[in-house]
Amino acid sequence: MTAQSTRPAANPARPSLWRSRNFLLLWSGQTVSELGTRVSGVAVPLLAADTLGASVFQISLLTFLAWLPYLIFSLPAGILTDRVDQRRLMIACDLGRAALLLSLPVVALVGHLTLVFLYVVVGLSGVLTVAFTVAYRSMLPGLVPAEQLVDGNAKLVTSQQFAELAGPTLSGALIALVGAARTFLTTGLSFAVSAVTLLRIRATPDAAPPAAGRVTARAALGEGLGFVRRQPILVKLLACTTTSNFFVMAASAIEVPFLRRELHASPLVIGLVFSTGAVGGLVAGALAERLSRRIGTARIIWVAMAAPGPLYLLIPLARPGWGVLLFAAGFAAFSANAVLFNVAAMSYRQRITPAPLLGRVNAAFLWICYGVIPLGALLGGTLGSQLGLRPALWICVLGMWSAAVFVVCSPLRRLRDFPPA
Repeated sequence: MTAQSTRPAANPARPSLWRSRNFLLLWSGQTVSELGTRVSGVAVPLLAADTLGASVFQISLLTFLAWLPYLIFSLPAGILTDRVDQRRLMIACDLGRAALLLSLPVVALVGHLTLVFLYVVVGLSGVLTVAFTVAYRSMLPGLVPAEQLVDGNAKLVTSQQFAELAGPTLSGALIALVGAARTFLTTGLSFAVSAVTLLRIRATPDAAPPAAGRVTARAALGEGLGFVRRQPILVKLLACTTTSNFFVMAASAIEVPFLRRELHASPLVIGLVFSTGAVGGLVAGALAERLSRRIGTARIIWVAMAAPGPLYLLIPLARPGWGVLLFAAGFAAFSANAVLFNVAAMSYRQRITPAPLLGRVNAAFLWICYGVIPLGALLGGTLGSQLGLRPALWICVLGMWSAAVFVVCSPLRRLRDFPPA
């Protein structure tokens, strides 16, 4: 057999995702709903603080309630996603979130808005968000060819970065114009728009149907977690993402106090610093598909985690005045790294996981990776209060960079590109 004949046949040319009706519908709906999510992310704490007079602890409970469903409901959501039509589940979640958020201005209008009601809305929205996220990450491989997963994920993550950049500004303008409660009219409608776009998606012939078999919930969970355990690269990706999330949230808990108290930055400057980070993510998202082709779809996973690490050290090195630019540069480097890594790692997971298991595998990742977020925030606050803000940031950024060890010392080092689908 000649060397020529051992090469795999070239894949036929695939049309651009810009010409994929189903993907464009998903992308446009997600762009609108991500923007609405970022608007509500600012409006919720301001509604609690300004309208309801909540204390700092009461406001912090809103963040806790928003993240808690990932710890409790991710695994059950994975079972549900693998057993039902994912598109219909996403539509139901979007309509449910729209109804919950639209209830806030209605209840406020009749004078019955309370902190307890806001807690209920945030908590139930969190449950629906978990189910939607698991289904959303499991649906994409049925809409786009395997070789275009990186491009599709990059476009979706770019929309998230755009929402991070524009959402807080839009939210502030809306709150100033109509008040915090009425701002939720916009966020509720954004989820309704997402539901409409999902309704217009046509079923694809190669989309996997829901799993036909019915096993116990315990057995179903075991199948998803067992698949992850049997895949050495998935185990390393899970460890890397979990470690990174833990230290990122530890840093996030003390970043604003560090900027305000150590660097004496104004609120405007603090906002500009975080906007710079979003710009770094936008640029990385726009270049993700091109960089993946040049560096390698598998190789870029560990390169994206390891290479930008030295720039993270600029964050605790920042000083008052123009020295705040060091913080902005380090934050932008991390944002770019996060986008490149997440796009590549998610694409790999979607590519190698059998369709009937994808919901449970995605749920397992969410359960573990997001389950450490409250613990990371607690660590950051503890380190900041015991050691000081700057020493605490040194520990956090070194911890963020250390996550790269899991993927650098993994079978990914021997791969340039993903294995064939």
